[in-house]
Amino acid sequence: MVVPIAPIGAIAPLGAAAPAAATQPPTTSGADFATALGHGLDAVTGAQANADSLAVQAATGQLVDPAQLTIATTQATLMTQLASTLQSKAVTAFNTIMGMQA
Repeated sequence: MVVPIAPIGAIAPLGAAAPAAATQPPTTSGADFATALGHGLDAVTGAQANADSLAVQAATGQLVDPAQLTIATTQATLMTQLASTLQSKAVTAFNTIMGMQA
């Protein structure tokens, strides 16, 4: 015997979905991407500065919780690795696009 599963009330059945209306894509500028990239790099710099500050506190004996240093250092490392990966992917994409023009 197969027991049917009742649909979730907040989600409409698939057949009742409204057709997609023809809409124009949102107009964005390169400045939005540049701003987001700038904020991301500022966050990386801030995380590195925080880790450096906590490392100095640990070296001078002022840091009470060594876990804070571990977390901040790991966070700064991961953010730096992410920024490096994004830079590498951007260069690869740029080189691919330039190769298409030849």
